[in-house]
Amino acid sequence: MDLKGKRIAITGANGALGRAVSQKALALGAEPVLLDLAFGEQGADSSTGVERHSLDLRDAAAVKWCFAEIGAVDGVFNLAGGFDMGPAVHEVTDESWEFLFDINVKTMHNVVRAVVPGMLDRGRGAIVNVGAAGALSGLPHMGAYCASKSVVMRLTESLSAELKQKNINVNAVLPGVIDTPANRRAMPDADVSQWVATEDLASAICFLASGAACAIHGALIPVTGRA
Repeated sequence: MDLKGKRIAITGANGALGRAVSQKALALGAEPVLLDLAFGEQGADSSTGVERHSLDLRDAAAVKWCFAEIGAVDGVFNLAGGFDMGPAVHEVTDESWEFLFDINVKTMHNVVRAVVPGMLDRGRGAIVNVGAAGALSGLPHMGAYCASKSVVMRLTESLSAELKQKNINVNAVLPGVIDTPANRRAMPDADVSQWVATEDLASAICFLASGAACAIHGALIPVTGRA
């Protein structure tokens, strides 16, 4: 598996998973283009020469403008997203619903709208989205989250069906609980050995953008560690 010569846009690149994916992509020979709200000293991969763009991915106009500046990309990793445990379904507020759909669905859809036309023009590309293993069915107090990630998964399948004849691969990973500092703080008594290491999830994501995955279309691949 290698990504040599591939220019890959990575959203949510300043997060724990984004940093792991950026580092893995670099190690595999890719040219990462990093996107997030902001980058700090403890943020995304600090290698010199790595292209970075700070923007709000919920803003369709900003995303379109940014990708016009970035130019051609061979792949996109849509890592931007978020989680909120939330109340019971009947208590979910408009604000909570909109927050989760904005951060999980709108960010991904805005990026897809910006990059797919160029991939169609070039006749190649790879898109990797992030669903959630937990959203394969509804769970208590996670209704809005499960609904938003379910939309990501259905859009992945639909987009793949539309683009696979155009030599564009669209797939998604479905992680379980990811071993990040934030999750360790939120669940201090959990057995983290059962969680998914960011490095392992990064390997799965990068594989789906490599030539080794050229025959994989519309897959929703669970990456759940030992859980």
